[in-house]
Parts: sequence; structure tokens; C-alpha cells
Amino acid sequence: MTAARPVAQVLVAGLGNAWLRDDGFGGVVARALQQRALPAGVAVMDAGTSGLDLAYEVLRGYQALVLVDASRQGGAPGTLYVMEPEREEFAAALQDGERIDPHSMDPRTVLRLVRATGGWPAAVRVVACEPAEVDEPGIAFSAAVQAAVEPAVALVLETVAELQAPAAVP
Repeated sequence: MTAARPVAQVLVAGLGNAWLRDDGFGGVVARALQQRALPAGVAVMDAGTSGLDLAYEVLRGYQALVLVDASRQGGAPGTLYVMEPEREEFAAALQDGERIDPHSMDPRTVLRLVRATGGWPAAVRVVACEPAEVDEPGIAFSAAVQAAVEPAVALVLETVAELQAPAAVP
């Protein structure tokens, strides 16, 4: 009898401010994922704007991290992207006295904190959606971003499957 290969532990974290329209995209996708049967080894959290909580969660030792967020990349609103940030991009040390606001940590700051504390997972991906409106307060998504929620859920699950493939994460 062959022992089963351990399943890579993957954290999916939705980011964004639910009160700034399309910026709440990551949290909505995270909550949609929490309503589904997920593969073994997958944890989902709606981190919202609490990057400090996310950084602490990452330090639990996940092999992979998938961040879900709204991100202006220059495409049409609702366009989905999968990006792979490199660890070296976040090598800048946190400076003594540098202020980190635990309630407004963008993905770059979260990843800098994770990198600085030695908790960088073997694989990191960002599933992002091009927003239409993030500057005005409100809780309603633009039509293009609302239409991107279900495709984003599918894209996150596809990304997780790739990360859990035998050769993907050491």
C-alpha cells in the first residue's frame, strides 16, 4: 500500500475595503469560496483591510498563498489577472520606526511584513480584478466587477489546483 502524498496547505485570502465599492472584491470572492466544498488543505479567510491578521495567519506555515483583491492594472473593468510576485520584490527591510497601520495594509505591505518575519510561503499568487470604482464610498459593485465574481471564484479554484499539483510546491 502506498502512502498518500501530503496535500499542500493553501491559504486563500480576500483583501479590500467593503465600503469602497469595487475595492471589496476580494472579500466577496472569499465569502463565495467559503460557501463551497473546498479541496483538502485549503483555508479561506476574508481579511478585508486587516493585513496584520493575514500576516499572522500566513505565519502558521502554509505552503502557498493566494491573495484576491481589486487591482488597477490598466485593463477594462472586470478583467481578471493572475500575478506571481517574486519574494525579492519584497526584500526591502522594514525600517525601525516605520509605521504599519494594521487596518490599512495593502497586499504589498502585507507581503513585506510576511517576508520580514520569515513566513514567505513557497508559492504566492495574486488573483486580481480590474476595478471600475474604488474612490467613492459605497457598497455596490460596478456591473463589470459584479459579473467577474463567479469567474474569479473559478479562477481561484483553478489556481489552487495548480498550486496543489505534485510538482508545484516543494
